[in-house]
Order: sequence, then structure tokens, then C-alpha cells
Amino acid sequence: MFMYVGVSFAADATTVNGYVSDSKCGAKGANAKAAECTKKCIKGGASMVVVTDGDQKVLTVSNPDVLTGHEGHHVAVTGEVSGDSIHVDTVKML
Repeated sequence: MFMYVGVSFAADATTVNGYVSDSKCGAKGANAKAAECTKKCIKGGASMVVVTDGDQKVLTVSNPDVLTGHEGHHVAVTGEVSGDSIHVDTVKML
């Protein structure tokens, strides 16, 4: 007889609202007018980040392909936050 028992330890999903920016500009790029600058900086090697509303915390996006096309957008992202980074599962325009 074969028995398989799987255990999953999924982290709690967190939703944060904020602007998609880049690691070079950070909170300075957290506005809709910075979209082109954000795209340029990311193309130049900067990391994609989400700058949270309110406290302006800068979270590095561990899977930036999910947010490609949302540079400079105000979004709600849901995913796993770990320290100063987020792995985004879903994104919704605000």
C-alpha cells in the first residue's frame, strides 16, 4: 500500500496599493507622470519596485514580468511580502 501525504505551507497573501516604479528613482518615481522614466531606468538595469501608498515603502518585485506594462501605474498588487521584496501573484489597476 502506498500513501502520499503532502503538506503545503503557503504564506499569507498580502495586498498593497502603490505605484510601480524603479529602484533608481524609488519614491520619487511613484506617480503617473514617471512612466516613461521608469521604463527607461528598468531597461537600463534598475529593478522594478512597488512604492506603497501612505508609508512610501519600496518593495522590490521578485517577478517583474508580471508588472511589465504597468510602469508608472497606480495598482493593487497581491502576493507574498518578504522583508523589502514582494512576489506578485495578481495586479489590479486602481
